[in-house]
Amino acid sequence: MSGADPQHLRRGWTTGACATGAAKAAFTALATGDFPDPVDISLPRGGSTAFALARHDLDNGSATAAIIKDAGDDPDVTHGALVSATVRCLPAGSGLVFKAGEGVGTVTRPGLPIPPGEPAINPVPREMMRQAIAEVSVQTGLAGDVEIEISIENGEELAKKTLNGRLGIVGGLSILGTTGIVRPFSCAAWIASIHRGIDVARATGMTHVVGATGSTSEGAVRARYELDEAAYLDMGDFAGGLLKYLRAHPVPRLTLAGGFAKFTKLAQGALDLHSARSRVDFAFLADLLADQGAPQALRDAALHANTAKEVLDQSLESGIDLSTPLARRTKAAVLEILRGAPVEVEVLIVDRSGRVTGETGWDD
Repeated sequence: MSGADPQHLRRGWTTGACATGAAKAAFTALATGDFPDPVDISLPRGGSTAFALARHDLDNGSATAAIIKDAGDDPDVTHGALVSATVRCLPAGSGLVFKAGEGVGTVTRPGLPIPPGEPAINPVPREMMRQAIAEVSVQTGLAGDVEIEISIENGEELAKKTLNGRLGIVGGLSILGTTGIVRPFSCAAWIASIHRGIDVARATGMTHVVGATGSTSEGAVRARYELDEAAYLDMGDFAGGLLKYLRAHPVPRLTLAGGFAKFTKLAQGALDLHSARSRVDFAFLADLLADQGAPQALRDAALHANTAKEVLDQSLESGIDLSTPLARRTKAAVLEILRGAPVEVEVLIVDRSGRVTGETGWDD
């Protein structure tokens, strides 16, 4: 699927949209005795959609409805998950109360859109559910004083594949979405998670965060520093998403760790390091070799290389290690992106075995 054209991929629906549909169906059943199936909901930016119910149950004073999440062609860990809402009547004047059911996390750290102690149900899904309950309340006359308990089957296990643990969300997944729609292969969710990670770091007084391109690079930083789990921002390929947000929301110290090829692209000024969205400039590497006094033959070979690793290997064979010079070039590019923000930076170049082969230090 990675080579498919996103314009021809099927869109899906967020957990927030599914939770809203389930909550609306359950509340309707409390009011009328019948579950609407399919149940239609309004989307935050206009339009509507409808969901078939996978399961429903009406009991004395409560109703439960469940919808199977369809993420379309997006590689979402929650695709196929059963999202349930149990709605219970509360005393008059109680208002609408949200509760984390099985598989839905609870916020434990400040800095997220939802305060600590609250179910990890983001603001837009909450507003979608409020509007849905209000709509049914007007139609049926049943007051909207209810508790909505959202659950996701196997959600605690699925959450291990997300950033929730690092963000201080425990016990399961978050109910997410700002539009109700999942657009295939969107980078927005990942970048939003990086931003929330920075928010948490700042809110909890952290002074040192880490952006690594992958688990091997992150492991090298873990071997060097004892930092809180939330300090690791899971940058991946989205260097721009990390650095631009830090520019406006600085943390005193930033360690960047990554492989030679990806940091070659960052040193060139690329903000997205994915192989499909940026390329190694071999003239840049030839120039780096020239700075190290490399012979012309080695510089010419770099211009015709297939990969950055090939250039590095050939250089090492000639007794020239480009890792530290590249780290310095990378740091210079990063500081340019940060535009004077009060963030100290160190850069670590990490090989595939997890060994740091070049670095800048904080003052270089």
